[in-house]
Amino acid sequence: MIRNRGRLLVGAVAVLVAAAGCGSSKSGSSASGAGHSGGTTTVTVGLFTDLTGPAASGNKTSVAGLKAGAVYAARSGYTVKYVVADTASSPTNALAAAQKLVIRDHVTAVISHSALLFAASSYFTAHHVPVIGADEDGPEWITSKNMFSVFGALHTTKVSTTVGTFFKGRGVTNLASIGYSISPISAEAAKASAESARAAGIKVGYLNAQFPFGSTNVAPVVLAMKNAGVDGFVASVDPNTAFALIAGLRQAGVTLKAAYLPTGYGGDLLQSGPGAVSAGQNAYFSLGYEPIEMKTAATKQFANDLKTAGVTGAATFTEYDNYVAAGLLVRGLKAAGAHPAPASLITALSGIHNFDGLGLYGGHTVDINDRDNIVGGAGNCQWVTKLSGTTFTPVPGADPVCGTVIPGKTVSPSS
Repeated sequence: MIRNRGRLLVGAVAVLVAAAGCGSSKSGSSASGAGHSGGTTTVTVGLFTDLTGPAASGNKTSVAGLKAGAVYAARSGYTVKYVVADTASSPTNALAAAQKLVIRDHVTAVISHSALLFAASSYFTAHHVPVIGADEDGPEWITSKNMFSVFGALHTTKVSTTVGTFFKGRGVTNLASIGYSISPISAEAAKASAESARAAGIKVGYLNAQFPFGSTNVAPVVLAMKNAGVDGFVASVDPNTAFALIAGLRQAGVTLKAAYLPTGYGGDLLQSGPGAVSAGQNAYFSLGYEPIEMKTAATKQFANDLKTAGVTGAATFTEYDNYVAAGLLVRGLKAAGAHPAPASLITALSGIHNFDGLGLYGGHTVDINDRDNIVGGAGNCQWVTKLSGTTFTPVPGADPVCGTVIPGKTVSPSS
């Protein structure tokens, strides 16, 4: 269940959250589109996300991240009003949610953090709606010119050295890699991680890119990993599945030199209860941004904006993504003119080639319009933290760990 933060009033920002199912929403304002209000520009944004169902374990803090993003937008003179459309982790509901945002809510743009966007992306494209967010579901971020990922349009069929470099540094000799069958990016990431490990001289004892979406029935997989003799593990899946796998491996007596999780950082784990915290001990959590524990200027600003937005608890990966997505929206709005509309916003976003993630990319930038070459985000870099107790500590030598694309090395695309 998403955390109830109540109503946020920050200065001139009036954030209106409409708790929405697959086909309805309630709003405290009749305003739509974009316009002027009290010397600021007001824009209505649709938040397309998975608040219920299996995908919610990784996306349940979507609203909190956008609240912090609204605080950032207010400093630049933009009042963000948003309505929420919940996919309920269903492709059918995802399409209905998209239709609601366009037909009923008349949004100027959509911020997406959803594993199910692939089911609705063609609808947004056909209606010329700009979509900003995290590329976490499928190849539509590459092919649809109205879609702009905060870390670039990822080519997950290509392979970089980043993952292999990390595991080699931890002494892993036999790796297991897991991904979801329903999510093209998850399945391809699992296969690409395996190839990255092989390129680093690491055996891949177990690869499963067809795991059921959101499942925690891990006993057969745990047994297969144990029989394969793995000593390292990467999970390109939602936190609930990853935590169940780690717990199962430990119960089965499997000693891991490194469990590497691209999801679950921060509040995603700490809010999941003592079982998840226990399972996550000594696991490594990757993040495409500077971890808040580094206390850089950018992470301090992020922390302050979360606090101002009334968001408590440890930051999550989703909060990072939606905060940064709001920052990219603001940059597009600044270039779109005094009366931003979907068409002018798409044009403005199409001209951005050096996005720095509000400083959270640690000095790196990404060309959000490069739809041919991006594999692992800004600089192919990942910041890695290790969980001890309830503390995430940046890992020396992996703060960040960066890689390069391996020429000619690809994995088969997932449909």
